[in-house]
Parts: sequence; C-alpha cells; structure tokens
Amino acid sequence: MAGLVALMAGCGPAENNAVAEVTVYKSPTCGCCKKWERHLRDNGFKVTTHDVGDLRPIKAKYGVRPALAACHTALVNGYVVEGHVPADVIKRLLVEKPRVAGITVPGMPAGSPGMEGPRKERYRVLTFGGESGTQVYATR
Repeated sequence: MAGLVALMAGCGPAENNAVAEVTVYKSPTCGCCKKWERHLRDNGFKVTTHDVGDLRPIKAKYGVRPALAACHTALVNGYVVEGHVPADVIKRLLVEKPRVAGITVPGMPAGSPGMEGPRKERYRVLTFGGESGTQVYATR
C-alpha cells in the first residue's frame, strides 16, 4: 500500500519508488517520439532509445497489430507500451499489473504526451493481448 501511495504522490514510477526502465524503439528522425521520451524522463522513468529504420518487425514481435500501432514501441517491466501513452497511465499499469501484453494509444492524437500543441483531442489508452481482447484502460 505504501508503494501505491508513493506512486500516486508522484514519487516514483513503480512500487517501492524503484525507477522503471523503458526501452524505446523509434525512427531516428521522429521529433514527437523524442518529446514523449522527455515526458517519461520528467516523470521519473529511465529511458533507453534504439533508433531503427523499420519498426514493423518490432511491432509484429510484440503483438502490436496495425490497428493499435503508433510511431514508437516501448518495453517496460514485461509490458509493451505503444505510442503516446501518458506516464501516469504507465505507472498505473506497473502497479495494477493486469494480465495483458501491453497498452497503446493508437495513432498520434493531438494533445497526448509528445503531441502537445494548441489543439487537444480526446483519446483512449487501450489494453491488448489479454484474455478479454482490447479494452479501454484510460480516457483522456
């Protein structure tokens, strides 16, 4: 319970305030991916980046179907994080530990982390790869 309270207070990305390591696969020229990585670092995550020319094999390896895809794919504590998922939702995932392969924000919705600007649209964070199929995990 103390880990959850600390997490909710913004003290750390995982239980016991451990720093979660995120491995990101992205295009070397993608500016919004770099902004998303900064968002994660600003929220206490350790980020390692791998620039790759073709993300399709990585997405296929981790079960990210085209309908769920975005511009980058990340791995954290055994989960896949696809696209511009907010750091607080990743922290929630790491605390709750649902039986899913990962979470995704398909596409590149305006106003999501890394896609900030004057326009903001509502978007959903979805789970995938679980027994229940694709489900809404959060709405922003």
